[in-house]
Amino acid sequence: MTEYIEKACEQFRTLLEEQLARVENMEKGAEAKDFSKMETITVGLVGGDGIGPIIMKQAEAVVRKLLAEEIESGKIVLKTIDGLTIENRMALGQSVPADVLAEIKSCDVLLKGPTTTPKGGTMESANVTLRRELDLYANVRPVQVPAEGIDWMFYRENTEGEYVLGSKGVEVPGKLSMDFKVTTEPGTKRIARAAFEYAKAAGKTRVSVVTKANIMKKTDGNFSRIFHEVAADYPEIETDEWYIDIMTANLVNTKIRNQFQVFVLPNLYGDIITDEAAEIQGGVGTAGSANMGDQYAMFEAIHGSAPRMIEDGLGEYANPSSIFKAAEMMVRHIGLIDKADKLAAVLADSQENGPKVTGLADGAKGSELADYVIQRL
Repeated sequence: MTEYIEKACEQFRTLLEEQLARVENMEKGAEAKDFSKMETITVGLVGGDGIGPIIMKQAEAVVRKLLAEEIESGKIVLKTIDGLTIENRMALGQSVPADVLAEIKSCDVLLKGPTTTPKGGTMESANVTLRRELDLYANVRPVQVPAEGIDWMFYRENTEGEYVLGSKGVEVPGKLSMDFKVTTEPGTKRIARAAFEYAKAAGKTRVSVVTKANIMKKTDGNFSRIFHEVAADYPEIETDEWYIDIMTANLVNTKIRNQFQVFVLPNLYGDIITDEAAEIQGGVGTAGSANMGDQYAMFEAIHGSAPRMIEDGLGEYANPSSIFKAAEMMVRHIGLIDKADKLAAVLADSQENGPKVTGLADGAKGSELADYVIQRL
């Protein structure tokens, strides 16, 4: 038993040193990329695995139609990046193979299909690796249900919490297992400030922080404290605080849920509650996701790779709406606002009047929805 304790202590020391080094890097700061001053913007197209390559093929067709002029002029360069499949990652034993990561880092923004994360073992999620390597600290997810007056924007901290060390816990076989949760001062400040800056720019009047600070007193407690310190710089914006369990109930409470506007959450809570919110919108297949950093940004569907659909031969019936929404967010992020608005309007119309993609063989194929969108662009 002593051997396990000593090994765990040494491992924790290493983890602590690594995280303190990460804090020092964050404290140095980085200048945000200004797309308006760039002659060429390189967009990486990453298929992923499972249904990823199928819906990404459809998304690429939509992007090529929408940005035909910019692609023709050389302002936008689309770069296909292969190799982020589960088969390649497992064969190499790398969550993101080194050559794939190098290709990704040669781009400015990414449009990415879902990737499979193996259960068990030590290989971490490809998304977790990319968020860390590209320092994509803000996971931004919009959810809208106009008929109910719902217009939510979620700012989920993307590089810390339970995920940053999710594959590096300690274990005493047959006795116990322990994983770690990380909250840093600069990491929390920047996600809180990103949410308030969005609220200010978008004319929002309310920002809600969601934690479990009554139980997780060090990590969530500090997340709450830092949020309120940042909030003091935005006195015109109302703030409130909720525990994650009651907020999950609030989102299904039709009497009050349309009163919320902008949310700030630690990593795990944000992952869970944004799926709940997407279901209220119409399902996880309808919601896009942005992963923002100062130098890079990655846009993707919020759902997984749906291996069961592939096994059942239903890949062509996967709903591409989520990756289409992610494409709209990407186009908006690089400053092509009119083009993004155009795609947003077509996507809204497609939800009402387009082919109904259900994920089943009795529904429309994803390619039919893509054709509908392209025709209206």
